This record gives sequence, C-alpha cells and structure tokens, in this order.
Amino acid sequence: MYFIICVIAVLIDCIVGDPKKRTHPVIYIGNMISFLEKKWNHGSGRRINGLLTVFLTISITTGSVFLIVFLAMKVHFLLWLVVEIFLISLALAQKSLKEAAMLVYDSLEANDLPEARKYLSWIVGRDTNHLDEPEIVRGVVETVSENTSDGVTAPLMYALCFGATGAWCYKAINTLDSMIGYKNERYADFGFAAAKLDDVANYLPSRISGWFLIIFTKCETAKPFKHRYKNWLKDAKKHPSPNSGYLEAATAVQLGIRLGGFNRYGGVESFRAYMGEPYETMQRIHIKKAIRHMYVCTWCVVITGGILYAIACTWG
Repeated sequence: MYFIICVIAVLIDCIVGDPKKRTHPVIYIGNMISFLEKKWNHGSGRRINGLLTVFLTISITTGSVFLIVFLAMKVHFLLWLVVEIFLISLALAQKSLKEAAMLVYDSLEANDLPEARKYLSWIVGRDTNHLDEPEIVRGVVETVSENTSDGVTAPLMYALCFGATGAWCYKAINTLDSMIGYKNERYADFGFAAAKLDDVANYLPSRISGWFLIIFTKCETAKPFKHRYKNWLKDAKKHPSPNSGYLEAATAVQLGIRLGGFNRYGGVESFRAYMGEPYETMQRIHIKKAIRHMYVCTWCVVITGGILYAIACTWG
C-alpha cells in the first residue's frame, strides 16, 4: 500500500510542490530546534544537551505524525489514505529544488550575473558576490546533486518502508543536521549527536541514489562504465561529508565535469577536494542536466520500491 501512496505523493510534489514556506512543517521543526538551541547550547554539558535536543525533536515530530495518521485511520480508511499522501508529499522537495535551481538558470540565460548570484545565495552557504558563471553553475549543480538524496530520495525511501511517520522522522533528523550539525565552535559539541545520526540515516539512501545516477542517467562522456564506477567510488570519499560525496561524485562523473574547488565562507577561503574530471567546462545547461538527474533518481527509487512490493506480495 505504501508503494501506491508514494507514487501519488511523488506526482503531487512534482506538479504542485510545497506550500508557502511559512506554513511548511519544516519551519515548525526548525523553530523548535532554535528554541532548544538557545535554551541549552551554553555552559557545560553541551553534548548531552544536544543529544536531548535530538531526542525531543525526533520524538515530538514522529509522535505528532504518527498520532495524526492513527487518528485519520480511526475515522476512515480514505481519510488515512489522503493524510498519508499529503504528509509524504510535504516531505519531498522535487519542485522546490527545481524552482530554486531554475531561478539561477533563468538569470544566467538573461545574462544577469548579479541576479544569478543573489538567487544562488538563497540555496548555498558560500559567498556568492564574486562568482563568475562557471562557479555559479557549480554551486547550483552541487546543491541539486546533494539535495537529490537529502530532499527527495532519502525521505522517499523511508516513506516506502514506514509511511509518513518514517518520512518525517527522517526530515526531523535532516533538519537537525542542517541547523546544528556543524563542526565549528558553536555547534561542535551541541550538534555532535545530530550530525552523527544524520550520517547514519543517510548512509544507505546516499549510496543507493548515487548508484542509480551512475547506472541510469545519461553519460556525457565516452568513458566506459567500469572507469566511471571506479572514479565514482574514489571521488565520493574525498567529500567532507561521508554521504554527500556519493551524489556529487556521481553527478560529476556522469556529466564529465569537475565539482569541488575553492569556496569562500564569510570572506574566508576554503578548499574542497575535486571530484570528477573536467572533460567539459561548467555551463548553464548543466543545471538542467542535474535537475534531470534528480527526477531519474527519484523514479528509480519508486520503481525499485514497486518491484520489491511486487516480490513481497508474490511471496506473501
């Protein structure tokens, strides 16, 4: 049943997308995390307080969704069905991710670099006011690639297994990591549990999603599969995140571009290891190709879920 629900949810998210940001459930999760962070991220015992923040955030989010779904089922099966579909579609971010990327693309098409830099700054943490077009494109492609798993395929996989409750448990974990899972002075201890739990939650989804990209997306180079597969596994490990590299490296290998390089954060320059080989210079069309990768990967997850569902029904 969750397979059919997820198919409908994916289609709704693809066509309709998210509600206005101020009414999205992630905003409420974020407000809760901010409240707990301000209350507890000081003095001694920050690591314990961070663990408690993780526990409360996940418990309240997951418990709330479970209760809503449970009560809907008590009222009527059709209401339960609608609620499940609605909540799972809210957990996905296909259309919003595409729209954010296309704002940058359209600005580049209009040869408006200042506008492209502004829109890029909405979706990345790096400084953007000095970037030329290839670096703007790199920022968008890296963001779309990384968030293909975080924003789409990972919550979808949890939804296929555990319904809306599973999807929103994952969203709580991912939101915790995006807000407090940083290795800096402020969050190194308080966000330790959040970062580690996110690593665990994304371990399989990121690798499965990267594998789908390597297998099922169009290769823009003449390199044989074995060569690309080997480079994918090698380059993925270069990323500072134990999971994000599997998406970004797959994108780089398939598009024949090089991701990574120098970025500035608050005026301070840092270097991220290169992934992929620069057979092509970074061009605005790569933004559209990265978006296409996202959709291919999403439907690979859906189809795989359907195959597994069919096998389970046959054996059951």
